[in-house]
Amino acid sequence: MTQGAGQEPATRWETTPDTGVSTATVAPPSVEPTVPVAPPGEGASDAPPPYPAGPPPAVAAPEPVAGTRGEEGTGPLWVVGDVHGYLDRLRAALREVGLIDAEDAWSGGTARLWFLGDFTDRGPDGIGVIDLVMRLSAEAAAAGGYCKALLGNHEVLLLGAHRFGDTPVDSGAGTASFRAAWMLNGGQAADMERLCDHHVQWMSRLDSLAVVDGHLLLHSDTTAYLDRGATPEDANETIKQVLLRQDPDETWELFRDFTRRFAFRDEGGAQAARELLAAYGGERVVHGHSPIPYLTGEEPEPDPVDGAPAPRPRLPHVYADDLAIAMDGGVTMDGPLLVVRLPLED
Repeated sequence: MTQGAGQEPATRWETTPDTGVSTATVAPPSVEPTVPVAPPGEGASDAPPPYPAGPPPAVAAPEPVAGTRGEEGTGPLWVVGDVHGYLDRLRAALREVGLIDAEDAWSGGTARLWFLGDFTDRGPDGIGVIDLVMRLSAEAAAAGGYCKALLGNHEVLLLGAHRFGDTPVDSGAGTASFRAAWMLNGGQAADMERLCDHHVQWMSRLDSLAVVDGHLLLHSDTTAYLDRGATPEDANETIKQVLLRQDPDETWELFRDFTRRFAFRDEGGAQAARELLAAYGGERVVHGHSPIPYLTGEEPEPDPVDGAPAPRPRLPHVYADDLAIAMDGGVTMDGPLLVVRLPLED
């Protein structure tokens, strides 16, 4: 079952004076080709608005909640939404919850940390984000925890731009290229210049799906994963083989699949979530990719007293009959960078 493309809501969040870094400390809760793509089916694909010029200034943040220690593989579970090159905000968010220290070294003990993809593009330092995640993976493993990452559509886009450049691909609406799509969707020249073979190999080997503690973790809110395999293991292997073969048209089709969104948002969304969970396991889908205001269609109302923008939501969005959790706070739109402990408190 796949989803198609459509129009995105025009909603934006207004700038607020907070850090934009959000943490949920409750205990045991896009790139879309700018070239039009319109495959038939449910859902929609969209292109988020241009990123702001640099991350907003940091201010005081909430007191951290450190991960508790336990047996290997049984520490607290944390999930990070889309980062999009905002390295400083990621570092601040991870410090707030005690997963890294002041020197950016792993301090989460046996905690388990998952990134839902989209490390690069739009923000200023995507390669710095990848380097941090790669280093934390080694440090967390040494401490008895782990730090893992899933493949996002921006990783597919960056790999395509690196490997195929201006090679024409069939966009479904005329000829396009990975390099053109990458540049039009926030590609950063500095990231491409600093991209090394070990970054390429790391991205190419990322899984796309994982089931952890009853949560089905993935990047995109789409059921297109089902076209890649009947089980998480099959889908992960199929997608890795696409990237290994390095065929531009096949990679572009994968990119298109990963840019689809809103499968769980509208009428029939809960059924789509159930379909995905029935195939892959888990009780809730946890995804990034679609910024929360796109899903809610709501724009924060100004404060009635002084007219200042209202505070943004600082928690993930639970929807589709409580079967889906959205983790993209809209960091490229001055929204929060969500770092959340699961399970959410109902």
